[in-house]
Amino acid sequence: MIDKKSPVIANPWESLRQFTAARIALGRAGVSLPTNPQLAFQLAHAKARDAVHLALDVPQLAQSFSATLGELNAPYLSLHSAAADRNIYLQRPDLGRRLDDASREALKNLAESQTPSRYDLAFVVVDGLSALAIEQNAAPFLSILRHRIFSENWSIAPICIVQQGRVAIGDEVAELLGAKAVVVLIGERPGLSSPDSMGLYLTWMPQVGSIGLTDAGRNCISNVRPAGLRYEEAAYKLHYLLTEANKRQLSGVDLKDETSADPDLLNATQKNFLLK
Repeated sequence: MIDKKSPVIANPWESLRQFTAARIALGRAGVSLPTNPQLAFQLAHAKARDAVHLALDVPQLAQSFSATLGELNAPYLSLHSAAADRNIYLQRPDLGRRLDDASREALKNLAESQTPSRYDLAFVVVDGLSALAIEQNAAPFLSILRHRIFSENWSIAPICIVQQGRVAIGDEVAELLGAKAVVVLIGERPGLSSPDSMGLYLTWMPQVGSIGLTDAGRNCISNVRPAGLRYEEAAYKLHYLLTEANKRQLSGVDLKDETSADPDLLNATQKNFLLK
């Protein structure tokens, strides 16, 4: 007689899996991982690898900006780092931090022809290590952020979209544009449960060269996506940091995120199951 009992031994913590995307309480089959979790792991790994190598669709991204940004919408500028292709980008992080000659010249020409000659804020949208994150999250996030900053009379530079870029490339873009502050939206390194995670990096008075900034001069908001830090919460935090950076004329380790929970966001967020 065939024993139809499943060979998988369940984990007693299995009920907690509904509260996290982490791979916990997967059970076991003998001393091994059951087949379904193993296949799910391989699929997640493949998605993460694909996200790293996916090319950013700049025209499609620009179209999504035009459709959603309203008052923030302005002619975008397509730029490229000094890393000529993806393979070089992955092997030479330093080249991803600087613009190529054509992009640098385009920004110089734009700065000379634009009014005002100096901006309060520049948004630099960078593919980073996950173009997927940018394609899915950049436009809807900026659409929500604009409601918080448009009424405050920030002069905003044309949006710059950079291919094969790292976080620090925002310093050069903003310096050439004459922007006092820059927010870099970048695809973060994909995780096995988050191939679409976007990071936000705020820098006050960005600059490059021998006196260039380090990461200690930036503020980071990470894991911005529907399944992570929601757009509304990220916009709330970034707006606070922008306001305080402008007030204190600084960013980085000297500027702390001291936001308390926005009551509207708190009421809309699912409560912690440990507090039930």
